Amino acid sequence: MPSSTATATDTGADPARRPRVLVVRLDSFGDVLVTGPAVRAVAAGAAHVTMLCGPQGAPAADLLPGVDRVRVWAAPWVTETARPIDDALLGEFRALVTEEQPDEAVVLTSFHQSPLPVALLLRLAGVARVTGASVDHPGSLLDVRLRPGEDLPEDLPEPERALRIAAAAGFALPPTDDGRLVVRHDAVAPPEVVALGRYVVVHPGASVPARAWPEDHHRALVAAYAERGVPVVVTGSPGERALTAAVAGDTALDLGGRTSPAELAAVLAGAEVVVVGNTGPAHLAAAVGARIVSLFSPVVPAVKWAPYAPDVELLGDQQAPCRLSRARECPVAGHPCLSTVRVEDVLAAHERLLGRAPRMNTRSLRGPAAGAA
Repeated sequence: MPSSTATATDTGADPARRPRVLVVRLDSFGDVLVTGPAVRAVAAGAAHVTMLCGPQGAPAADLLPGVDRVRVWAAPWVTETARPIDDALLGEFRALVTEEQPDEAVVLTSFHQSPLPVALLLRLAGVARVTGASVDHPGSLLDVRLRPGEDLPEDLPEPERALRIAAAAGFALPPTDDGRLVVRHDAVAPPEVVALGRYVVVHPGASVPARAWPEDHHRALVAAYAERGVPVVVTGSPGERALTAAVAGDTALDLGGRTSPAELAAVLAGAEVVVVGNTGPAHLAAAVGARIVSLFSPVVPAVKWAPYAPDVELLGDQQAPCRLSRARECPVAGHPCLSTVRVEDVLAAHERLLGRAPRMNTRSLRGPAAGAA
């Protein structure tokens, strides 16, 4: 459904003719981080970029280059706490959009999400041009539509999927941008971390239990690093303080609940290796260029959600029975996809990462280079 509205590819370098763009991504911290390359593509052709996020994702948007303003709105079909869909909700959304005055919106969604609910609200709020990827026929809700499984491949890493949607709207990365995940570096690690010099980060938490390496495995890993004289920093959110304390014990530095997202980025950037599951900080580690041991449960596909970075060792049985189930609680007794990963496997992956040439680019889980669409 092509649109006659001028796009970034039409307007050249004249800032006065560039559009104000609302980029929408309404879910979690990691989901917002992986849109970073697409946001930079939009910013390269826009006069102003507002990013509309849910409460969980907004702190990630604050870290993304190219974002001029972050607005927070809890969508009732995304947030775990349901909101009534009533006139007050619609009025709140309309007021937000009216304040931002976007010429167009680019709705970024994952493979299992639809842009149509928010596209309807954008239409009601008067946004003239809306782009998104939709399996369902959008009618007049989308001006530019990509069709997953047809003109949008299903097996793209999430950053590349978002880039394809931005490109369909007319926004491309500059030739000097390699399309990797990037965040702003405007914080420093806590002094006790800096004082360690060499250290490893172990992040034991995950958004759902099905994606978590067992707690006792994490404790054993911290002990194994201690035996080798390698300092460990254990990180986690405020809600994970009990977990990080249990994993750190008396051996590691426990930062659970003690860092802002920007400070956590600095901690991850300084680590020799980051050991992390499929959770938001894995994508943050990728964005700061860390070497990553990824403890990845196959409940979602690694090709889409593994850390989008050059130095990644992926551990976990990707053919386990829970594969692609999107389960929150492990459906298989014993959680074999991750419980079978041994401490020795993590240490060996660590050594393989250190043995590589600095920041060697391996793309075993990736499709074409980001931005190639």
